[in-house]
Amino acid sequence: MQISIAVEVPRQPELIELLRLSDEFALALYPPESCYMLDVGALEADGVTVFVARTEADAVGIAALVDRGDGSGEIKRMFVHDSARGRGVARALLAAIDEAALTCGIHTLQLETGPEHVEAIALYLASGFAVIPNFGQYLGDEFSICMEKALT
Repeated sequence: MQISIAVEVPRQPELIELLRLSDEFALALYPPESCYMLDVGALEADGVTVFVARTEADAVGIAALVDRGDGSGEIKRMFVHDSARGRGVARALLAAIDEAALTCGIHTLQLETGPEHVEAIALYLASGFAVIPNFGQYLGDEFSICMEKALT
């Protein structure tokens, strides 16, 4: 399966559908107050870059990089359609984010996931992330696992 990654605007029907599926997936596992998902409007904000994974013309994955402006960034809205899981889509998205982050002066990446996302946690650990204490809005949330990676 040929995967291409590109920066795209989030307000597209197929990306909105991926975000809806991501919401549905998270809300089936966690209480709403523990789901920290950026909506399309937030994904259009300055400092947010949206990466889309495609196989041919079909969008099968999405992830966003939020540049905090202090040399750090947060990965948000990482989601791969179930039809494309296990095929390297998430790895390709992470690689594109790493490259873009370094290009814009980000040297530390952070993210938040949940304990039920076992495959995602394994991917992040294999990609150089380490578990850290919860930060920011995730403080005190038992359904949050925060991770960090230094980029070089």
